[in-house]
Amino acid sequence: MSRSSETYGALIEPTTLKLQRLLPGTVDRVWGYLTKSDLRRKWLAAGEMVLEPGAPFELTWRNDELTTPPGHRPDGFAPVQSMASRIVEIDPPRRLVIGWGSEGEVTFELAPAGERVLLTIIHRRLVDRGSRLNVSAGWHAHVDILEATLAGEGPAPFWDNWVSLKGDYDRLLPPA
Repeated sequence: MSRSSETYGALIEPTTLKLQRLLPGTVDRVWGYLTKSDLRRKWLAAGEMVLEPGAPFELTWRNDELTTPPGHRPDGFAPVQSMASRIVEIDPPRRLVIGWGSEGEVTFELAPAGERVLLTIIHRRLVDRGSRLNVSAGWHAHVDILEATLAGEGPAPFWDNWVSLKGDYDRLLPPA
């Protein structure tokens, strides 16, 4: 997958990341990849959702299973990671806002763009630079997999891509 400056996320506030990507397919198809566990686990994390505001759910990442091969998992990352979450707001099939851990919040917005779909991800309350780097590289690598999956292509090894992207974001994001 080639990288251009348009595929990188950027801080729109000191603790808020925004990432946008044009994806192949329809809004309804991409919405399924956001909300259905069996589809979401192919690019991000599994977890059944009741699509109602306030509904709790758990996200479970198995990043080693996202690509073949998975690449080399960096030290400090477990093969399986889980996080409690909840639906904050939902407007199918255009907008989904979820809690991220105890303090963060992630907004997904979908908009038709010709024969493609514009996905906008806004991740709020990334309080320290380490979190901003990990999350920026993470969203970018996960959306790379989503884009490849929707296009019927094989994605790059997840962990190798993530490590490379983390280095890119280290250079792109402000130091403080």
